[in-house]
Amino acid sequence: MTDLTDPASAEAAEAPRPEHFVDAPLSPPSSSTGLLEVFRRRYLLRLLVRREISARYQGSFLGLLWSYVNPLTQFCIYYFVMGVLFSLHQDVENFAIHMFCGITIVHFFNETFNAGTRSIVRNKAMVQKMAMPREMFPVASMLVSAYHIVPQLVILVIVCVWSGWTPEPAGLVALLLSLAIIIVMGTAMALLFSAANVFFRDVSNVAQIMTNFVRFGVPMIYPYSLVAERFHGHTELYLANPIANAVLLLQRAFWVGTTDDPAATIASHMPDHLFTRGVIALGISLVILGVGQLVFSRLQNKIPERL
Repeated sequence: MTDLTDPASAEAAEAPRPEHFVDAPLSPPSSSTGLLEVFRRRYLLRLLVRREISARYQGSFLGLLWSYVNPLTQFCIYYFVMGVLFSLHQDVENFAIHMFCGITIVHFFNETFNAGTRSIVRNKAMVQKMAMPREMFPVASMLVSAYHIVPQLVILVIVCVWSGWTPEPAGLVALLLSLAIIIVMGTAMALLFSAANVFFRDVSNVAQIMTNFVRFGVPMIYPYSLVAERFHGHTELYLANPIANAVLLLQRAFWVGTTDDPAATIASHMPDHLFTRGVIALGISLVILGVGQLVFSRLQNKIPERL
């Protein structure tokens, strides 16, 4: 124990301690961001997803059943207009399953894109007060959208099995590749547009308009064979759309197996090298995701002050 009555000890106790300076730039608590950081905080991500789901159905009588209303309404309208009035179903076996595959994928992407674009503005209180990766909000929107398409996939499987479909390895690969393309592409677009929407609120309206074009830019309400016929086989630009490849892959996974002659269906209604095109589409989506992450990282420090 130090003896304070000793003059030497008292002088040592009163001597100022040396100051230490750290030569490092100041940064906000949430500067450690990125998609990897988002999945490192999986517990917080799960809480955010649960909050989004519960908030969406708060005070709702039907709850989760509302997630079926929009795709089923689209299905009935498109089937009546394209299948009955224009009689496109005459040349496409099991046209309802063919179209429902497209609706499932398109609904997954559109919901991810639109909800992700509004995610940061909608959660501005949390963005301003909590130190967390801001990429977590678009990612949470994608996971909520994925939660909503699971029952649609279950219905699709039940209908396909009832129509004579049996699972196969190639179909499983096509399913996983299709979902991977939409998950990556939807998250990439959500990152890009959510950051831009903070600075220009009109961006959410632009995203809504873009999703309207998505419905007609994929072989959903019409078969791919019609595109190849009208453009005389010059469909490279059409197939450069990753979402179109995702729709074709999901149709390959389910619809093809419900037809009487799957080999003939693939030959007449599917493009050549479909799986190779799907891998390329996934690569393009990953590149867009990298660009979206880069743009988001550049803008994220300005987000709180613009909110």
